[in-house]
Amino acid sequence: MTIFAFVVAFVLQPPAGQNQFVPASSVPPTDQLQAAPLLIAAYAFVWVAACFYLWTIWRRLRKVETEMHALERRSGRADSGAAPRSPR
Repeated sequence: MTIFAFVVAFVLQPPAGQNQFVPASSVPPTDQLQAAPLLIAAYAFVWVAACFYLWTIWRRLRKVETEMHALERRSGRADSGAAPRSPR
């Protein structure tokens, strides 16, 4: 039984790795991964996401400003510099 376990363990060993550095120029072109397209895609995604986020903030801020102006008109104060009325 121990011989069988030894043989199974020997057969299931992973193949030996490389022993030294292999320069990228000696790797076949099909195995090389060009980084430039991935880098450009990543930067484009980040810029699009940032612009979309800023656009949503701008829309929400404009909505809040519109609501504030509507509240000012409803309360009877057209200008924002007027002093608040004191309750009597």
